[in-house]
Amino acid sequence: MSGVLAVGLFDDLSRFLENRLEEFLRSNPHLELEALLEQLREQEEDTLKLVADLKLQEKRSQEEILATAQEIQRWHIRVQKAKDAGRQDLATPAQEREAALLREGNQRWGQMQGLKERITQSQELLRKIQQRRQEVQAKAAEAQTVRAQAQAQQRLETNGWSNQTSSYSSGFDDLEDKFRRWETQDELEQMKRNMGK
Repeated sequence: MSGVLAVGLFDDLSRFLENRLEEFLRSNPHLELEALLEQLREQEEDTLKLVADLKLQEKRSQEEILATAQEIQRWHIRVQKAKDAGRQDLATPAQEREAALLREGNQRWGQMQGLKERITQSQELLRKIQQRRQEVQAKAAEAQTVRAQAQAQQRLETNGWSNQTSSYSSGFDDLEDKFRRWETQDELEQMKRNMGK
């Protein structure tokens, strides 16, 4: 029972964190763009690795097909040689070997065609990912420009307000000084009057 309760609490906590994360990203869309950009970079890297791996497999497959073709040619010559010499006991198994190699060659050819198709699909996927990444980068740059302009405007407004405040406060300070001097003078006059009595 406690295990089920723990799982329930964990699920609730996960949902809560996901919701909080979504709220945070909605409030900070530039971070969402950055997260998407990072995800696209990873996908691009993975697809590049996949294309490189498939091309390596294709190269190996081509080498295997070439080796198989050479073996077929060798056994074909042997079949003819055995037939010419009247050695049917060698010609028949040699023909079977040649036929088996032909089947193997066809199978390898089919695998190579499959690899070529996968390479084409992976390259198309890579192109789409790169295009999407460029779009997101442009949006991120645009968002950054808008954010920088907003911050600059805010700084301008804040500085303008603080300049006004400082001019007001300096005005108040002058007035304060005048009042203090006048009040001090007035107190001195009052003391003189009191002493004269």
